[in-house]
Amino acid sequence: MRDDRSFIELKARQRAQALLDEGSYRELLDPFEGIISPWLGPQGIVPQADDGMVVAKGTINGQPAVVVAIEGAFQGGSMGEVSGAKMAAALELAAEDNRNGIPTQAVLCLETGGVRLQEANLGLAAIADIHAAIVDLRRYTPVIGIVAGTVGCFGGMSIAAALCSYLIVTREARLGLNGPQVIEQEAGIEEYDSRDRPFIWSMTGGEVRYRSGLVDALVGDGIHAVKQAMNEAIAKGVPAQHRTDNYDDYLQRLTRFDTRKQADAEQISALFAGEGKA
Repeated sequence: MRDDRSFIELKARQRAQALLDEGSYRELLDPFEGIISPWLGPQGIVPQADDGMVVAKGTINGQPAVVVAIEGAFQGGSMGEVSGAKMAAALELAAEDNRNGIPTQAVLCLETGGVRLQEANLGLAAIADIHAAIVDLRRYTPVIGIVAGTVGCFGGMSIAAALCSYLIVTREARLGLNGPQVIEQEAGIEEYDSRDRPFIWSMTGGEVRYRSGLVDALVGDGIHAVKQAMNEAIAKGVPAQHRTDNYDDYLQRLTRFDTRKQADAEQISALFAGEGKA
């Protein structure tokens, strides 16, 4: 039966359940395990029982799979020591399964503002572990990243997104190294107004990222559309060349970019001309 419910409106746990084959969902370190951040409580922040990170095993089209989904509603989907360790460990175990002859697929639902500032270096170290785990795992199976909701994917986790074999986004998604509020705080509202939604989405929204060739599929919000794009990406297998293998070309493009002018959507599209989708 075709499921056209909104994928964006689903919580992380529901997203993982929707992507896995019906009846195959099995959560690792679920809320009843009580694995919470030890750093939030002392700062007066109520922790969450799963630390905002859902790790589920199951099958996709009958094949073993792990789906990792970040809960954007908890601390802006930010990554701390515990949540980061859960994602990194899941990817490391998937790589180990592949090495042991158990082909295991991996899908990441990325809804995150990046590192959790309350956990600072611990969160950054966890994100570095995630980066290393993606690079290891993508040798055996495509690592699929999905950025769907309006929280977007920023900070160190935008690097994790770039490391994925294939990226899927909706029009509502956003993807960038620094979030709008961070840029406004550091450069001023005249440089970057984080409340100007049309401007923000014209710079970092899913549509412009797709046209720029930085993601592989732009889909509608329905669960069916997201799953179809995920299945198509899995069917492609491990790409002959990952996007991050082209880092020299991207560095040359950035070096040529005129930073004396405030960036806009037109400049962003021109920067990646030739990379975009038809």
